[in-house]
This record gives sequence, C-alpha cells and structure tokens, in this order.
Amino acid sequence: MFRSRSKEEKAPTGKVTADLSKQPRDPQAPKGRPTPKRSDAQSQRRRASSGAPLDRKEAMRRQRSARRADLARQREALSNGDERYLPARDKGPVRRFVRNYVDSRFCVAEFFLPLAVMILILSVIQVQNIQTISLLLWLVVIVLIVLDSIRLSFQLRKQLRERFPDTPKRGAVAYGLMRTLQMRRLRLPKPQVNRGERP
Repeated sequence: MFRSRSKEEKAPTGKVTADLSKQPRDPQAPKGRPTPKRSDAQSQRRRASSGAPLDRKEAMRRQRSARRADLARQREALSNGDERYLPARDKGPVRRFVRNYVDSRFCVAEFFLPLAVMILILSVIQVQNIQTISLLLWLVVIVLIVLDSIRLSFQLRKQLRERFPDTPKRGAVAYGLMRTLQMRRLRLPKPQVNRGERP
C-alpha cells in the first residue's frame, strides 16, 4: 500500500510530459508573464475592436485631425448657414430668428467702425473748429447707438415673446445687440435675409 512505484510505472508519465512540452504553445495564452486582470483584458479587447489607438502619439494625431475637420465644417457652416455644424452659441431657431431680425434692418451700430475712423482722422487735424466738430460727432454717434440699441432690444424681446413663448431665450437679445456692432458683410454666420425682408 505504501510502497514506491516501480521505474516502469514512472516512465510513461515522463514520456507524456515530454510529449506535452514539444507541442506548440497557443499564441493567445503566452506564458512567462502573469495573466492580466479581466477588466484590463476587456478594455484592451474593446480598444482593439473599436479601432482606438494604442499609443499616445497616434491618439493625439487622430484628435488633431478630428479637430481640424470640425473647424473646417464650422467655417463652412458659418459661411452658408448650415445649422448642423454651427457653433453652440449660434444654434437653434431662436438664434436664427435673432440673426435674421437684425440682418433685415439698418442699425446705427454697424456703421460705428467707419464713423470712428473718420472721427479719429478729424480729431488729428490741428484746427480748433474741426476738433470740436469731431468731439460732437463722437457724442452724437454714441447717443444714437445707445438709443437704437434700446429700441432694438425692446422690439426684439416683444417678437421673441410672441414667436417663441415656451422656448428658453436667455442671452438672445445680447446676441442680437453684439451682431449689430459688426458690419453686415463681416457678420458670421453670413446674413441669410436681405434688408427690409422681415423674418
């Protein structure tokens, strides 16, 4: 019962282990390193199947190219008014209505830059009467811009309340006033309505 096995009985076992060691090893389970945790193995499989980059440089390269493509789409959308690719501040029916409302009328504020250049040139001339006129022009332009902006903001609020009673309108009036400060041809997104055409 407690005797040792004979050499003949031990020999076949040695042959079996030798035969097993000669078999090619499965490449899916290489030895010589610890078995990875299940979460690590799953994340690695997920990354490989999703096409995600394995190294940091490749990830940065892909991110840069995606950012470039997004910016190109945004630039194109700003020029042709495609709603899908506009920046978040320009999206939505409320912002589109505000843009069209502002673009359909003349505003004093849009002429501020040319008027400012003209007034600055007048103020440089060393003639007392011309400098007084330029100062008065500054005051007149500023007062006109303020009065026009107040009138526009009241009209725009009224229109927004009528057309979009249940839609959030936060920041829409300020958006419209900022748009009036830009010259019509430099506005982005580009104007989609003509002057005098009511949205």
